[in-house]
Amino acid sequence: MLVLRARNGDGRSLDALIRRYNSFVRLKASSYFLAGGDSDDLQQEGLIGLYKAIRDYRVDKDTTFRSFAELCITRQIITAIKGATRFKHGPLNGYISFSNTPAGQDPDSGDCTIGDTLAASPVHDPANRVISSEGLEALVGVLGASLSKLEGEVLSLFMEGESYDFIGDRLKCDAKAVDNALQRVKRKVGTHLDARG
Repeated sequence: MLVLRARNGDGRSLDALIRRYNSFVRLKASSYFLAGGDSDDLQQEGLIGLYKAIRDYRVDKDTTFRSFAELCITRQIITAIKGATRFKHGPLNGYISFSNTPAGQDPDSGDCTIGDTLAASPVHDPANRVISSEGLEALVGVLGASLSKLEGEVLSLFMEGESYDFIGDRLKCDAKAVDNALQRVKRKVGTHLDARG
């Protein structure tokens, strides 16, 4: 069987299968759209699906290789489209190294790197740290004095990362009451921050 010979490394059998299914791959790829890609990318994905079909096809199952190959090709194309729409690899594909010099200059020229030119975080500035800690203390003081018992408990559990449903079950109220309490807390925080200017 052609599939078994291709799986065992016979290049001629693999070429014959690729020629046989190439028009189906092209037809299937043309009926889909890949964001940020073109039809050649989808054809490549379809050929990967064909390769997986050759690799995974089992003769003892009650299906023809043609049906199995069409399923694998279609699934591979759809998986590629879903992956592209999630931008799963976007951060990796669009990164810029901080160790590169601006405008591709020679790193041995003594010029500063991109990492050197970025402004430091304002949190590391001692003056900003004091202002931030004073602001946080004032906010905690206001919240402690102005929040109801329910609002304080809801805020505490929410800050621990708990869900509305969990908080509601824990405090014996529904998720809407939890949401309302958090909205009141946000308004009180907003009023405090506006007053501080």
